[in-house]
Amino acid sequence: MYRFLLRPTWIGFHLLVVAAIVAMINLGLWQLRRLDERRAFNAVIEARYDAPPVPFDDLLDDPLDESIEWRPTTLSGTYLADEQLLVVNRSQNGRAGSNVAVPMRLDDGRIVIVNRGFVPLVAEDRIPPVADGEVEVLGRVRLGEERRRGQLSDPTDGELTEVQRIDIERLSPQLPGEVVPVYIELIESNPPEQPGLPEPVIAPDLSEGNHLSYAVQWFIFSIAVAAGWVLAVRRSAANRRRAADTDRESNPDREPVAG
Repeated sequence: MYRFLLRPTWIGFHLLVVAAIVAMINLGLWQLRRLDERRAFNAVIEARYDAPPVPFDDLLDDPLDESIEWRPTTLSGTYLADEQLLVVNRSQNGRAGSNVAVPMRLDDGRIVIVNRGFVPLVAEDRIPPVADGEVEVLGRVRLGEERRRGQLSDPTDGELTEVQRIDIERLSPQLPGEVVPVYIELIESNPPEQPGLPEPVIAPDLSEGNHLSYAVQWFIFSIAVAAGWVLAVRRSAANRRRAADTDRESNPDREPVAG
């Protein structure tokens, strides 16, 4: 009765069902991996974000230890106001705008880029200047940003005043000195920034997102496809059985035809 399952049309149907189930299971597992990554990121932020500040030179190693990212640090230097950059296509609290980044020359001559904070689009023409002279900074260490798939690219040559990201390797050639391979997100400074703008960069979102619910949905979809295959097979077998019974009743002397 079930030999019809070996017909070419049914074999194609089996393969389609198997492919769909495998794809959905893999999508569910991918969402679980994303959840693990998110939990690991949240754990890093919770451990480092409000840790006691450490002098900047005490954090830097050669090669760079990535475990310093998000650590509060203290440093001092002089802003290079003429080298200020706008990091465009940023958003904060539902508003579009830019981050304002200014290189700072440290006492030993090295340069570190400081992200002063966020400015809404409507206020980009009203960015207050940085303080003159020596400035003491409390901020968080961030690793240089890299372009991800689907993101816009910055020009590969020429001096930039607007950028898509703080790509330290790309910006280093236009700055007058050795550039430290991390940048700083400003928390506060002395002398302080003028009130209002730029706004401090907000803390990262520590929610786990919808990864778990999406994973459960994909697994449910895969079960539904498998159940649908079972129902389709059983319904087809039942239809064939009824057709065979009807044929025998109509033609009692006829030999039964195999399914």
